[in-house]
Amino acid sequence: MSETLDAVDTRILELLQDDASLSIADIAEKVGLSSSPAWRRIERLKKAEIIQKQVTLLDKKKLGFNFEVMASVKLQLPSRENLEKFEKAVADWPEVVDCATVTGAVDYMMRIVTLDMHAYDDFLRDKMLALGLVSDVQSRIVMRVSKRTTAAPLELLTAAKESKKED
Repeated sequence: MSETLDAVDTRILELLQDDASLSIADIAEKVGLSSSPAWRRIERLKKAEIIQKQVTLLDKKKLGFNFEVMASVKLQLPSRENLEKFEKAVADWPEVVDCATVTGAVDYMMRIVTLDMHAYDDFLRDKMLALGLVSDVQSRIVMRVSKRTTAAPLELLTAAKESKKED
């Protein structure tokens, strides 16, 4: 990490991860600063791209997205060209909410959200398999989510700093 974070920066990040709608005044009060220094710190964190984006999280189930799948995907030939083609297609598929290149027997792990099982089948047939790049898809239906967070584990940074001080 090129940017050095102090305890106040870390606390600001924790607050924003928990509720990005907090006002600068609220954040400043919670970290013991006035509004201007708090705003400058937030702007510095944005400029350093530590804060990449502020979003609203939606309850997908309440919106009717009742089917979630973890899929492992293997390409027929994982060449640079095919990887780029596949990743470009994935970027345009709203059903795919997470996609990562991984090591091991498959090329990608994906989290896919659809309205129901039939919509997932349509997605597989009409989008993923229609590309002609995929040799295998192993789908795991998500039964229950026991933990899901978008938050970076900032407490690990604090623990690492404390550990270095003791050395």
